[in-house]
Amino acid sequence: MPARLSVVMIAKNAGDILPECLASVAFANEIILLDSGSTDNTLDLAREAGATVVTSTDWPGYGIQRQRAQALATGDYVLMIDTDERVTPELKQAILAVLENPQPDAVYSIARRNYFLGRFMRHSGWYPDRVTRLYPRERYRYNDNLVHESLDAPGARVIALKGDLLHLTCRDFASFQQKQLNYATAWAQERHQKGKRCSIAGIMGHTLGAFIKTLIIRGGVLDGKQGWLLAVVNAQYTFNKYTELWALNHGYTQKTAI
Repeated sequence: MPARLSVVMIAKNAGDILPECLASVAFANEIILLDSGSTDNTLDLAREAGATVVTSTDWPGYGIQRQRAQALATGDYVLMIDTDERVTPELKQAILAVLENPQPDAVYSIARRNYFLGRFMRHSGWYPDRVTRLYPRERYRYNDNLVHESLDAPGARVIALKGDLLHLTCRDFASFQQKQLNYATAWAQERHQKGKRCSIAGIMGHTLGAFIKTLIIRGGVLDGKQGWLLAVVNAQYTFNKYTELWALNHGYTQKTAI
C-alpha cells in the first residue's frame, strides 16, 4: 500500500489564487490549511475542496506556523506548499512514485519555477531554485525562523524529484514590493535578536553583491529585462534588510513585521 500523503499549507486572504493550488494537489490523501485570519473567501474555498481548515491568528512567524500546520496532519508524508504554488503533472507523478517506494532517511527536493512580471524565470538564481518540501511527517519538521524558514532534516539524504513546482512569486509588483519590505523587517529583527551586527560599509557591500550575484553570477542577464529588474529588486531588498538591522543595532524603533 502506498504511503499516505498530507498536503500542508498556511494561508491568509488567498482566495484569488487558492483554487488552482488546491486543484493541483487533489491527488493527496488529505489537505491541511492553517489560516492566520483571512477576511476573504479563503476558508470557504478550502472547505469546498475538502481541505481540513483550522484558524490561528496569533502569528508566530513562518517557521512555527508551518510546524503548527504540520501537527494537524495525519499522513505518512508531508508535501509543504504555499497557496501561490502549483504542482505540475510531471511533479505529481514523481511524488506518487515516492509514495509507492519511499527511501529510508530521505527527503525530497523540488525545482521551483518562479514567475516574475509576466515571465517564468530561467536564470537569475530563480530556477531551478530547489526547495525541500516532501518528507516523512514523523521524522522532520520546519525550523523556527520568522522568515526564510526551511526544513530541519540533519543527516537526511536529499533526493531531487523530476517536475517543477510553479511559483507565482510576483504577479503584482506593488504587493511583491510590500512583501519584500515585510520580509526585510522580520529578517532584521530575527538577526538582531541573535546579536548580529551591521556597519554602513556592510550595507553597501551586501547591496552591491546582491546585484552582481543576480545579474552576472546567476545569469540574470539571460532573463532579459526581467533579469535586470530582478537584480535591482534583490539589491533593494538586501539594502532594506541590512539598513533595518543597522537601525536596530543603533536603537532605532522599527515597524512591526508580518
